[in-house]
Amino acid sequence: MRIRPLDPQLVNQIAAGEVVERPASVLKELLENSLDAGARRIEIDIEEGGKRLLRIRDDGQGIHRDDLALALSRHATSKIASLEDLENVASLGFRGEALPSIASVSRLLLQSRTAADASGWQVRGDGREQSPAPEPVAHPCGTTVEVRDLFFNVPARRKFLRAEATEHKHLEGVYQRIALSRPDIELLVRRSRKLLHHLRAAEDEAGRLQRLQAVLGEAFSQQAVGLDRDVAGLRLHGWIALPTFNRSQPDLQYFFVNGRMVRDKLLAHAVRQAYQDVLYHGRFPAFVLYLDIDPGSVDVNAHPAKHEVRFRDSRLVHDMVFRTVQRVLADVRPAVAGGGAVAAPAATGSGDYPVAPARQQPMPLQVNEQLTQYRSLHGEPAPLEQPADSLAVESSEPPPLGFARAQLKGVFILAENAQGLVLVDMHAAHERISYEHLKRSYEAQGIRSQPLLVPLNLAVSEAEADEAEQRRDWFAALGFELDRLGPERLLVRQVPALLADVDSAALVRDVLADCRNHGRSRRIEETLNRLLSTMACHGSVRANRQLTLPEMNALLRDMERTERSGQCNHGRPTWVQLDMKTLDGLFLRGR
Repeated sequence: MRIRPLDPQLVNQIAAGEVVERPASVLKELLENSLDAGARRIEIDIEEGGKRLLRIRDDGQGIHRDDLALALSRHATSKIASLEDLENVASLGFRGEALPSIASVSRLLLQSRTAADASGWQVRGDGREQSPAPEPVAHPCGTTVEVRDLFFNVPARRKFLRAEATEHKHLEGVYQRIALSRPDIELLVRRSRKLLHHLRAAEDEAGRLQRLQAVLGEAFSQQAVGLDRDVAGLRLHGWIALPTFNRSQPDLQYFFVNGRMVRDKLLAHAVRQAYQDVLYHGRFPAFVLYLDIDPGSVDVNAHPAKHEVRFRDSRLVHDMVFRTVQRVLADVRPAVAGGGAVAAPAATGSGDYPVAPARQQPMPLQVNEQLTQYRSLHGEPAPLEQPADSLAVESSEPPPLGFARAQLKGVFILAENAQGLVLVDMHAAHERISYEHLKRSYEAQGIRSQPLLVPLNLAVSEAEADEAEQRRDWFAALGFELDRLGPERLLVRQVPALLADVDSAALVRDVLADCRNHGRSRRIEETLNRLLSTMACHGSVRANRQLTLPEMNALLRDMERTERSGQCNHGRPTWVQLDMKTLDGLFLRGR
């Protein structure tokens, strides 16, 4: 069969297949065009899940009359002019690339007016390759793109579109991401001519929090902790949810790089590792994070739809994201929550963490022996911040977790603070305190290695052997002694003493795979931490142990000093706050 050029209309429809999957992908492209045009207000009209109509109107800079026809032609754009521009893309897309693809599979109307024009102009596209002449039209400054009857001329594609509710769900995801990426933009959404959302532009931090609540709900905003760090030319800012607000799936994870929503494995891995020590197994964290980086240090053309990016220094980005999120989570403790700050876990809110069976089987030890173990880990309790006399307590300013009042069923401590009632899971709280103490002690003493009686001979790939050779000193700092025997052979001579009974061969292979895929690995540290967590669990105060008020208060004060004390080692909350408003509501007071 002879080679021949394709019909231009068919070329456009093939190109449309790369960017136009469903109405949501059309909305994404058009909204990004509006943002690139400097829009401050965007209106979205949707009918029949976008299958019948999608209309986007913005107040951006508009398109010049002579450029309207070009906007519907392939390989024409206002956003890049050279290879250098392509390598330093600062815009979200290339206007002129998506529009002809959309026009080839729909009935499209493009109207626009620039500030310099006395009137607006419009062009139409109906799926045919053509260069329409602009027609005058009454139009304010900005642009309107109307897309009707998507895939009307490609029946095979149209029949794969889902029900209206399903397609609208996809559309909702798009405009929610845009709303989060640009809180400074006013956004109106109408569905079947009825106003669905009106998100006003945020001008300050309070406005951004309102936008966050409007898009993701009150539960997320109440459990969110803000962060903002600038280091090595990178800025990471946004919000991360407390570990107690976790999800059964990664449906509340938003990461924006230079304002562009991305789904990047490197960034997801960094955040997941930061939550590793505080999140229940099989659960997912929630976050809205923004990374600002030099455009020349990131390739946004790694994916046709620009969902993925490629970083020039991926290890630097990974470490910065990991350390920032980990530090913020570590700093969330009751002491920060005085006065009702958002850092305190709430009794109500997500309701989305699992109620796991507590591993609280009583150990054959008396309470005095338990407390002796407690003191051996932490030393003598700090001086109490309140006198033993209950009358004197009333006149003291209560600390964040308050003063202990009683113990319930040998499991919970009931304390009173300025906000109301604090309930503390005695075992879970002590488990976290013991675990953090063991980690600090282990880090201070260094990692002691244990020589293997018979060195372990590992068969690996040449790339993994290269990785191990380059990271030999790093492995040594973590207690492993590795030698390269040949192109695809490693010899493990020493392992960390605590990991003597662990499958070292599998661990080394997994670590090398992580290093190759993500630029680093924390598997060794995580394996050590799991063992320390088990030790802390067995060394913690058990259920059905009666503690005195001074002993309970000593535990509360330790919680206020300890990192990550809001969750036990398994990700469960260690304490909850019931303020007076909540308590009044339980008893219908004030009604």
